[in-house]
Amino acid sequence: MTKIIFYLTVFILLFISKIQAQDSILKDEHSHQSFESQVKLISSKIENITKEEKLALKIEVEAVNVDLENGKITKEEAESKKQKLAETRAKNIENRIGLEQENLKNLVQQKVDGKIAEEYKPNSFAFVFSKSSGKNREKYQRKQDSIANAPEKRTTSQFVLAFGANNLVTNKVVANSDFYYWQSRFFEWGFTENTRIFKNHNVLHLKYGFSVMYNTICPTGNRYFVAAPNNQTNLEIFPYKLEDSRFKNVYLVAPLHLEFDFSGNKSNLGNSSFSSHKGVRFGIGGYGGFRVKSKQKMYYTIDDDKIRIKTKGDFNANDFIYGVSTYLGYKETSLYLKYDLNPLFKNNGVDQNNISLGVRFDFN
Repeated sequence: MTKIIFYLTVFILLFISKIQAQDSILKDEHSHQSFESQVKLISSKIENITKEEKLALKIEVEAVNVDLENGKITKEEAESKKQKLAETRAKNIENRIGLEQENLKNLVQQKVDGKIAEEYKPNSFAFVFSKSSGKNREKYQRKQDSIANAPEKRTTSQFVLAFGANNLVTNKVVANSDFYYWQSRFFEWGFTENTRIFKNHNVLHLKYGFSVMYNTICPTGNRYFVAAPNNQTNLEIFPYKLEDSRFKNVYLVAPLHLEFDFSGNKSNLGNSSFSSHKGVRFGIGGYGGFRVKSKQKMYYTIDDDKIRIKTKGDFNANDFIYGVSTYLGYKETSLYLKYDLNPLFKNNGVDQNNISLGVRFDFN
């Protein structure tokens, strides 16, 4: 029995010693925390005190309500108990928060007296170091120095998404078009690189990359495209009532724009000292590429039979595409306009050039 008591006493002493050692480490770590971190810690404690006392009051009030329902106390006694409980919890909140406010007051005084060191890592979240972490501190500092001395990042990447209305310009006008305005659409997606041109000014950027363009036009008047033997593509009336007729061309292009970005010169993001896509933007430039495929779709009904015809071919469409484009917007959203300088079809008697107007998104 004596041995058991002895070993138990030794175990308790070792346990208490371990707790004291851990408490010492925590105190030492606390002394290395930044002023901002300690203020946040005290603020969090004050918030938790209010939540704890309110939760305790809620539990106590519910217990009083149970006693009232069971007839153990009268309604007047219940109201009196609730009032006393509320006063007690309010007093607890006042006393506990008062202690934390005193801690905050002492902390501010230590800051004023210069007894608290500046936060070890500026412009980022704080790390807590113990006495045994000197090597980690040095290693961390070397890493921060390498980041600070790294070359400034002048190029960013974006995912581009655009869509809107599409049509053909005939005889230099798009009015009275042979194609529906709202049913004819374009869609574009791609990736771009955005490089700031000047080292010490943010307004001028070069934007380049690649995109996939889908240009669709829907003829009016129950018509569809027919590739004639003379290497021309004509609109002809379909013999049955068309429910839908559309002609789509897909292109792979390389856009190039000169972008004026009025986001401002300074930023705290990363190691770059400049922002992009944070304000008004204006871009002007062009694109060039080649046609991937052409497809025509027609939908009609004969004797309650729904018929769908999909035809693939070149339809004498130009294999290459080049044009001009511009956009104006705020942050990642812009109004987008593009126009093909070469006609859609190679040998037609009248040149018809594709034009698109819609919305463009540049996501960093």
